Amino acid sequence: MSTGTPADGVRLRVVSYNVHGQRDDAAALAAVVRTAEPDVVIVQEGARRFRWRQRNAALAASFGLVVAAGGLPSLGNVLLTSLRVRVLDTRCRRFPLTPGRHLRGAAFADCLVGGARFTLAGSHLSTDPAERPAQARALRQDLAGAAWPVIAGADVNEGPDGPAWATLAEGLTDTAVAMDRADRLTYSCADPRRRIDALFVDPRIAVLDYDVVDTPQTRRASDHFPILVDLRLPVTD
Repeated sequence: MSTGTPADGVRLRVVSYNVHGQRDDAAALAAVVRTAEPDVVIVQEGARRFRWRQRNAALAASFGLVVAAGGLPSLGNVLLTSLRVRVLDTRCRRFPLTPGRHLRGAAFADCLVGGARFTLAGSHLSTDPAERPAQARALRQDLAGAAWPVIAGADVNEGPDGPAWATLAEGLTDTAVAMDRADRLTYSCADPRRRIDALFVDPRIAVLDYDVVDTPQTRRASDHFPILVDLRLPVTD
């Protein structure tokens, strides 16, 4: 990690990761994130039921981070930060429920790091293609209303050719495309065929590097590969 300077903006390392409900190799999962040394981790499929606060705190501690927002109120979306990042405000939302379907939601945190303010967001859209577009529109409206440049990680559950993905990407930078690495597949670890996980950022944020981390450890840690992105944020203070 590099803190950057006011002259060139503030650098931030971000991981967006569907952790599969921590049902796989917990030691490998912790090692993957610790090796990446992120400033923030956007988690999908974190704890959302029994003892969810303690379980998410334990996950964060295993990464060397703390919980900023999420859990049950955002239906398993969790935002984790290093102590370098100051969390100013948090909020969660739940998408309208379609009877008989899984609840979905999103978590948000307004943050400050080295003179740069930003809004961090994480979400996990439905596996049902009939539900995803409305969820994407609701999330995009939330992102459009953010006061600071947005960093949004999501398991979209569809590829870049889908309508929900297009809605989320509107007006934002797809970090994989920015680095000409849209061919890096994120799902599944057992048989990689699709890019369904994304990190979108405000155009004012520079994308310095992008990777989908495919190692023996990541293949044991979850059914999704983590996205690792280095950013440069504009100074806002």
